[in-house]
Amino acid sequence: MGQVRVGISGWRYPAWRGTFYPPGLPQREELAWAASRLTSIEVNGSFYSLQRPSSYAAWREETPEDFLFAVKGGRFITHLKKLAGVETALANFFASGVLALGPKLGPVLWQLPPTLGYDPDRLAAFFDQLPRTQDEAAVLARGHDDKLADDRVLAAPLPGCGPRRIRHALEVRHHSFTHPDVPGLLRRHDVALVVADTAGRWPVLEHVTSDLVYVRLHGDLELYTSGYTPEALERWAVKVRGWAAAGADVVVYFDNDAKVRAPVDAQALIALLS
Repeated sequence: MGQVRVGISGWRYPAWRGTFYPPGLPQREELAWAASRLTSIEVNGSFYSLQRPSSYAAWREETPEDFLFAVKGGRFITHLKKLAGVETALANFFASGVLALGPKLGPVLWQLPPTLGYDPDRLAAFFDQLPRTQDEAAVLARGHDDKLADDRVLAAPLPGCGPRRIRHALEVRHHSFTHPDVPGLLRRHDVALVVADTAGRWPVLEHVTSDLVYVRLHGDLELYTSGYTPEALERWAVKVRGWAAAGADVVVYFDNDAKVRAPVDAQALIALLS
């Protein structure tokens, strides 16, 4: 059986205060509160800007020992550079503190923009640059440029974490990725193809291309807004059980945060899977 973890994408949302988070809970305690009720969280602030080593270290300390973070790769790499010419950008990303998560560093998510179609050569060249262990990430991080000040760099794994594996997942948003060659390309590079429910806006691809299945649930009927009914959650629970029974590790993140549905649905799915 593979390991299953369920959580949310991000945790700092004003609308959650007084609803998911108890009234009066200090903002600095929100991560610990969420982590005590979930089994993983996807860091999405890293998509918008490079974070700091001190932030990643604090998140590591504020969560349970067996907790896991997924980290979303920077949009500078995926949306602006579109995966090409990203050697320094990748070095900056991995130097920005990701390694401070240590044993709690889970998969890295690379979300492509809807305008970027299937280009096997571009994808293969990008995949070849990705570090597969924390030691490899540290070597890559040492190639960072001077955009990162010395106090914003961590280019070494925590003690004992160097050999730990780093797995990668690709979320696509262009219909050309329904091409039959896509699963084989990702399998050859050991990259998980994200199973993304986007209320019908983009394709739902359920090919298993790695020993990791990465699921992002953005909304059942309305993108980022609608919740999941008990029947819909049970359908996802059946899928998750099947992937895990086949030996894959499964991570599921709810990203339907607009109406405080994400943490509610995540806890409901955890209960079903229990």
